[in-house]
Amino acid sequence: MSKEKSCDIGLIGLAVMGENLALNIASRGYSIAVYNRTSTVTDAFTGNRGKQPNVVGCHTLEDLVSSLKSPRRVMMMVKAGPAVDDLISKLVPLLSAGDVIIDGGNTLASDTERRTRDIESKGLLYVGTGVSGGEEGALKGPSMMPGGSKEAWPFIKPIFQAIAAKVGPKGDIPCCDWVGPRGAGHYVKMVHNGIEYGDMQLICEAYWLLKQALGLSNEKLAEVFDEWNRSELDSYLIEITRDIFTVRDPKTGDFMVDRILDTAGAKGTGKWMSQLALDLGVPSTLVTEAVYARCLSALKEARVRASKVLVGPDLAYRGDHQEFIGQVRQALYASKIASYAQGFVQLAMAAKEHDWQLDYRSISMLWRGGCIIRAQFLDRIAEAYQSDPNLENLMLAPYFAKAIADSQSGWRHVIATAATIGVPVPVFMTALAYYDGYRHENLPANLLQAQRDYFGAHTYQRTDTPGTFHTEWLELRKPVKPA
Repeated sequence: MSKEKSCDIGLIGLAVMGENLALNIASRGYSIAVYNRTSTVTDAFTGNRGKQPNVVGCHTLEDLVSSLKSPRRVMMMVKAGPAVDDLISKLVPLLSAGDVIIDGGNTLASDTERRTRDIESKGLLYVGTGVSGGEEGALKGPSMMPGGSKEAWPFIKPIFQAIAAKVGPKGDIPCCDWVGPRGAGHYVKMVHNGIEYGDMQLICEAYWLLKQALGLSNEKLAEVFDEWNRSELDSYLIEITRDIFTVRDPKTGDFMVDRILDTAGAKGTGKWMSQLALDLGVPSTLVTEAVYARCLSALKEARVRASKVLVGPDLAYRGDHQEFIGQVRQALYASKIASYAQGFVQLAMAAKEHDWQLDYRSISMLWRGGCIIRAQFLDRIAEAYQSDPNLENLMLAPYFAKAIADSQSGWRHVIATAATIGVPVPVFMTALAYYDGYRHENLPANLLQAQRDYFGAHTYQRTDTPGTFHTEWLELRKPVKPA
């Protein structure tokens, strides 16, 4: 193929995600020009996996841009942060009015807000798109969450929806649609990742309870998770967890999961969601606890030392094992509902803060395929927002309110049992605390406000009179006689 103005799209960055996206695009019949800062990487790709007629390797940005049809579409798959700004500064002089720059990395939404305004001021269009599904999703069909310059959507829609995962009865509904202006797409991807943190930690806590309290073998755990995957918990993460319990280490013959060091890594999007939740005043407690659980896991050497000093109760559970397995399933499902509820509340608050018009039904549909949190119950979320687009909290939707009510006894028993026998389940616990806090008309914040007013004259509001008030607590206090 002659590359002079022949390619439908350009892609910069040939790490795992970029390489697989390029192959996905090419497999759908689109011609793609690829570039990597290190030319040997480009050559290795185009000489191996990318050796096909509609993949064109480029050794300079000028070469890449000159190979694109107008309006030019250039997708960046590079590390988020300063590298993106640096690349944009090099691309802008090479492009013309109406051309589209796309950032497909895990970028902080506020950076995308800034970049969209800046790029649009130069007469260009900018898109920040979440891409979820990992290596396999990038190659076979990811979930995609584009936002930015709305005028860019018609130019990228055919390609994006062609390469995205497909769902629905006929398998023809793409898990990709326009999300909203400026940083909306990247914010939605961040919330997706935060929910993913919560989902993964909840599954780990369920596993640890079944292993520590009941002593289940990996074979039995695989059976349990297989059964759960044929229930309301049907999801990608439950499915791969089942598979993990069946894999043995070729080197030792032991189960692989038992040979993996218990220190978890993270790339930062969960922390971003937690930090931005605090900025908004939104109680996204599950993702925060999930982040802290990873932080605690990283303190391996300290935990080893502490295990020789600190004591706790007997880990054994002496009740009915089969009944307890069912209760753990209920606790997992109820906590999962609370997690997604928090995620959508944060999206709603962010939309209000940034003046985005988000379609929550559409967002839940984007997550039904291709992405890490894809699950059967996302259909239920879509139905909830179809019935009430202004739904205040998912837990208030009739289906989810009933699901939590049906699960509540088991949920509480599991958490009480975990505390009694000393198995840490911080995300199960915070999920129930969020539910209980949200369902109470009154909370002890009245005392908190009194304390703040006592020591700092921060004032308070009354239940019986509108306005703002302050009490001279020292003057009005009365001595308390010892009992």
